[in-house]
Amino acid sequence: MLKNTFFILFTASFLFISCDYKEKEKSLIEREKQLLEKEKLFANKESEYRSLLKMKDSIFAKKDSGAITLWPIEVSGPWTGKVICTESNCSDYVIGDQRTDLWEFDSDSTHLTTKIINNNNLVRQYSGKFENNEIRLNFKTDSTAKKNVEMNVLLNEISANKIKGTRTIMTDNGCTAKFSVELVRPTK
Repeated sequence: MLKNTFFILFTASFLFISCDYKEKEKSLIEREKQLLEKEKLFANKESEYRSLLKMKDSIFAKKDSGAITLWPIEVSGPWTGKVICTESNCSDYVIGDQRTDLWEFDSDSTHLTTKIINNNNLVRQYSGKFENNEIRLNFKTDSTAKKNVEMNVLLNEISANKIKGTRTIMTDNGCTAKFSVELVRPTK
């Protein structure tokens, strides 16, 4: 009888212990999953941190190289811009369409910019270059946009009170539209 009681107690304790091991195993598996998620999150943050460091280094490299310049005094500041569509194979742009906006030639800490403002709202911001007495502006939608659009502006007739040139718009569906651009200094 003592042997049976001992056997029953031994078997019962073994079952309780094995149940406890299963619970511990489940707990360990769950902790392992949580740790793996934290490692992934940390790896993403580390990648983001490294890309920010690269961007910072490139900005300082540009500043140190003197590559950042200002618009010439005859270009810098606000202009009243009139844009007229001259060629188009797009449904969005019709030949003869006109638009009048405020164009503001400015620079930030990293590059030359031109802001297009309509009714006190920023419509678009171009990146700019000034070389060989020509202004080149570029705008491109980011990869998350529903429609990929690239706009290029070439302003090559520059005088004290008037700037003229062309703007070309290209979209990912093969649409191309060309515009004449005329900028005039606003009267005070």
